[in-house]
Amino acid sequence: MDSQPQAGAGAVAPSALQGVRVVEMGQLIAGPFCGKTLGEFGADVVKIEAPGGGDPLRNWRLIQDGTSVWWQVQSRNKRSLALDLRQPEGQDIARQLIAEADVLIENFRPGTLEAWGMSPEALHQLNPGLVMLRISGYGQTGPYRDLPGFGAIGEAMGGLRHLTGEPGRVPVRVGVSIGDTLAALHGTIGVLTALYHRRVNGGQGQVIDVALHEAVFNVMESLIPEYSAFGAVREAAGSALPGIAPSNAYPCSDGWVLIAGNGDSIFKRLMEAIGRPDLGAAADLADNAGRVARVAELDAAIGAWSAPRTVQQVLDALGAARVPAGKVYTAKDIAEDPHYRARGMLLQQTTRDGHLIEVPGIVPKLSATPGRIRSSAPHLGDDTDAVLQEAGLTPAQIALLREKGVVA
Repeated sequence: MDSQPQAGAGAVAPSALQGVRVVEMGQLIAGPFCGKTLGEFGADVVKIEAPGGGDPLRNWRLIQDGTSVWWQVQSRNKRSLALDLRQPEGQDIARQLIAEADVLIENFRPGTLEAWGMSPEALHQLNPGLVMLRISGYGQTGPYRDLPGFGAIGEAMGGLRHLTGEPGRVPVRVGVSIGDTLAALHGTIGVLTALYHRRVNGGQGQVIDVALHEAVFNVMESLIPEYSAFGAVREAAGSALPGIAPSNAYPCSDGWVLIAGNGDSIFKRLMEAIGRPDLGAAADLADNAGRVARVAELDAAIGAWSAPRTVQQVLDALGAARVPAGKVYTAKDIAEDPHYRARGMLLQQTTRDGHLIEVPGIVPKLSATPGRIRSSAPHLGDDTDAVLQEAGLTPAQIALLREKGVVA
C-alpha cells in the first residue's frame, strides 16, 4: 500500500465507518462502487460472489494474471465470500450474515431477492435496523420495474445521451460508465443518511430505492424547468456550454484546451490576453446574455488566437491573466501530473499476485477520518472460511458446504 494519511505521531487516523458491517450482493459497477466507497472509509464489506466465476468485473477490460486491473480498484478493502445464493443453504447463510449487518447492497433485477425469500419485509423481521440499498434499472416500482436495465440505458432515459456529441450527429457515450457510478454515489448518500437517521433519531432500518435513470436525471441541471417554462428542449452542443459564453474547447498547435471565460470580469481579462480589448470593452458584451448572442464571433476570435500556440503557451498566458483554462488530460497526463501526486490522488497498491500498480486515491478527503486502502482486492473466496467462522460455522460444517458446492 502507499502511505496513507495519519493522525498524531505515527498513529493511523480513525476510520469514520469503523464498525459498520456491509453485505454486498451486487456485481459489476453500481452496487460494488457503493461498497468500495463505504469500505474506503472503514466499513467491513463482505462481498458475496458466485462460486466458479465470481463477479464478472474480474474479467472486464485489461487483464493481468487472469484478473482485471479494474477489479483491483473496485474491490479493495473488501472480503470475498464465494457463496451460491441459488441454493437454499446458501440463502440461509446469507440471511445469517444479513441478520448481523448494518447495510445490505444489491443491484439485482427487482424480484430476485424476493424469489430467494429475502424480501425487505422478511429481512427487516430478521434485522429491524438493516439499511437496504437496492439499485436497479428502473426502480422497485412503476411500469418499467421488470425491464432489464444497464447504466447505458439509464443514461439514455435520464436525458444525458441526447446531449452528448456534436449537434446533428449520433449521441455518444461520455467514455466511462457514468450512469452506474452516479447511481452508486446516490446510493452511498442514501446509506449514510439512513445510518444517521437510525443512530441519531432512533429510527429503524429502511429501504433505499435507486433507479439508474433517476440518478442520471437528478444531475441534469435545468433540463426539465426549461422545457416546462419555455418548451425548450436542450440539444447536443459538442464541447460548448450552451447559454453560457464563452466556454468551449479551442484548438492549439498540439492539442486542445478548455477555456471558461464566461464571468463578466474574466471575459474582459480573456479579451486582453488574446489581444482583443475591443471585444472586452464592447457594451453589449458586458453580460452573459450579450455574449451568448455573439458566441460564434467570440469562439472564432479565441480560436484564432489559440490555434498557432501550443497548449502550454495558452495555459501560461491565461494563467497569468487569471482566466480558467485547462488541458484535456489523457491517462498519461494524469499519471505524470505533480498536482495529482501532491494531493494523494495517485497511490500504489500491491495486488495479491504481487504486482505493484498505481490506482486512484480516495475522494472525498476528510481531515480527521480520511479514507485509506487497508487491503488489496481479494481472490474469489479468499475470505470464505473466515467469514463463515465469524458467523458461527465450524470447520467441519464449512467443509461439508464446500463438498456440496454451496461455498468455495
